[in-house]
Amino acid sequence: VDKDALDTQVKDRKIQEAAERARNEGLANEMKQNDKIMCMLEERHKNDIRNINKAINEFQKNFQKPETRREFDLSDPQALKKDRPARLSDNDPRCTVSGLQRFMGEDLNYDQRMKFQKEQLREWSLQQQRDLKNALADQKFADDLYDKNRIELDQKTMEQQRKEEENRRAVCAATKDFNRTQAAELADRMKLEKYQKMKDDMDEISSLLQGDLLSENPEQAVSSFGRHRVITDRWKGMNQDQLMAIRYYQQQQVLEKLRLKEEERRRDAEWDRQSIQAARAQLVLERHQERQNRERRRVLDNINAELSQEQKSKNIYLKEEAYSNFPTGQYYSQFNTTSR
Repeated sequence: VDKDALDTQVKDRKIQEAAERARNEGLANEMKQNDKIMCMLEERHKNDIRNINKAINEFQKNFQKPETRREFDLSDPQALKKDRPARLSDNDPRCTVSGLQRFMGEDLNYDQRMKFQKEQLREWSLQQQRDLKNALADQKFADDLYDKNRIELDQKTMEQQRKEEENRRAVCAATKDFNRTQAAELADRMKLEKYQKMKDDMDEISSLLQGDLLSENPEQAVSSFGRHRVITDRWKGMNQDQLMAIRYYQQQQVLEKLRLKEEERRRDAEWDRQSIQAARAQLVLERHQERQNRERRRVLDNINAELSQEQKSKNIYLKEEAYSNFPTGQYYSQFNTTSR
């Protein structure tokens, strides 16, 4: 085991973990800062909405009082105290149609009344336009502030991503250099091992070529306990006498096998002959049984035909006898009664 390489890998791994931990801490801090900014923006937005509502309420309180409403007279609590006589003059604006005190065509203050209503509508319209313009300006200011904060947040995020990319690129470059060094060391080690293995193989081959194993020396198989004993892992073969004895024994085995095959063939032939004879006897018996069945069926068909003919003749005779004994008048009266 290459302990230096392992230590270097462990050290690089610790460096990567420290860089990863620092990156995660930076991201966590950035997320906390972003959350704070978002909370501040939401709080500012809520304050803006609260101020707008407050301004609307103040405007309604100062410029849209209940007394300025057209229908205030219907719910005025001081109506009875402020009430005047039903009619002060012919031009009294309180003289409505339902009072039957002023009729159509008698509206003498029409021009002044219409002018006053138009002026009042114009003031209301201008006030609404001013309110709408102020609300749009506040909304635009809030949108601009939100866009500015979003742009700053995006720029910070891009900067953080750029730093992370640079750190990742530096780590990849260091890893690539380390791997290249490891690969070079591994290639040198493999080359040295290959050379050493080739040298060992050549030494082994020359030793085998010069030894007794491949030279087929029969003397190396002789045991030290006697020449009639051999060493099994050095034995190079049998002599001619031993080979002749083995061949003779093999010939005897071949002859015995041929004799057994001939006896088996005879037994199979005898068994086939007996099987064929049994099949023939069975076939003759089945044919004889079929002939007997056909004969019985023919006899039974003849008997059934005779019985059927006798039955038909008997039925015809009974019908003729019944028609001859039945009275004609009684038949007609019975027929008419049945029809009715």
